[in-house]
Amino acid sequence: MSSNMTANRSNKKWWTGALALVLALPVLLSGAVGSPQKVDAKGAITTKVQKVKAAGRSFTVQTVSIPKGTPVTVGLAKKQVGQTATLPSIVKAYGAQAAINGAFFEAYQGAPDPYGMLIANGKVIHIGRYGTSIGFKADGSVLMDSLQVSLTGKVTDLNGKSRSWYATFVNRTPSADASITMLYTPERGANVGFKGGTAVVIEKGIVTKKVPNTNVTIPKNGSVLIFTGKEKSTSDRFTVGSTVEMNYRYTNAAGQEIPWQDVVTAVGAGPRLVKDGKISVNPASEGFKDPKILNSSGARSGIAIMGDGSIMLATVSGATMKEWAAVMQKLGAKQAMNLDGGASSGMYAGGKMLTSPGRLLSNTLVFGGSIR
Repeated sequence: MSSNMTANRSNKKWWTGALALVLALPVLLSGAVGSPQKVDAKGAITTKVQKVKAAGRSFTVQTVSIPKGTPVTVGLAKKQVGQTATLPSIVKAYGAQAAINGAFFEAYQGAPDPYGMLIANGKVIHIGRYGTSIGFKADGSVLMDSLQVSLTGKVTDLNGKSRSWYATFVNRTPSADASITMLYTPERGANVGFKGGTAVVIEKGIVTKKVPNTNVTIPKNGSVLIFTGKEKSTSDRFTVGSTVEMNYRYTNAAGQEIPWQDVVTAVGAGPRLVKDGKISVNPASEGFKDPKILNSSGARSGIAIMGDGSIMLATVSGATMKEWAAVMQKLGAKQAMNLDGGASSGMYAGGKMLTSPGRLLSNTLVFGGSIR
């Protein structure tokens, strides 16, 4: 259920109207940031198998309850965007007490890049343009919305002349014939992961190199912009010694600004299942076209915000999306969304695998323990 998602394959469609977006939140193009801030959590992480009658059926649901304020971050396979690993190895790498699979990713062909939004340690490490995202703030509060992120910027040469630029995605492999601008950060790994296009290497906000991309090294204190196809000419705006800034703008699917600037951890998947305690599921309106999401039954993973601000993780062996929404509502979710599922559905807590995925995973949400 991780790759046949037509809505996620059209770079141009995802970026329609991006140049019209207003610049906001300027920051230097810098390297990875530190560990997630930990907030005092009340209570312990607990697990439970629950029998739920919903949508005219009976379901056996594995749940994990996580107190508000429990440390949480994105658990990446091999701690890189675009890799895969077993769920137990990700749990071990992050020292987590609980974990669940996260965003959809390419599981069948090509690089195993995510599709959805990923924010780790307060930094956007992947941009997705569909579905629903859950976001955690450092104060323990949790948000859920149809998050859209635009990345635009300014480059100023040594003569003081400034020009604008934008990037469509962060940390993913472009298709061979794409005309696109991509940003790569240290979360991608040591290198961008492919050859082609023109690479602009940035360290501490300054352009240090512009070369043809031969799987360029990503500086630990900076990033790399890759320009491919017709976008290669945009790289002419970047000269060695120029200063580079970038700006993120956070909106919902309707284009309205939303307060996600302080979110330190986020994962995007979807569709939305419950909103304000009521069933709210419309996959097509969120950009999904895969029958596995629209109307088929399958193994599901989900995450909910409960009335007291705590988090509930849940998996079920078989349900349609409408049934899954009804189950989450019956379990008391105030807000709930679907995560990647099928063979990707996996959950860990209480020192053991509660739901074992049938494939290697790209990304997860990890909670508690000695998260690092």
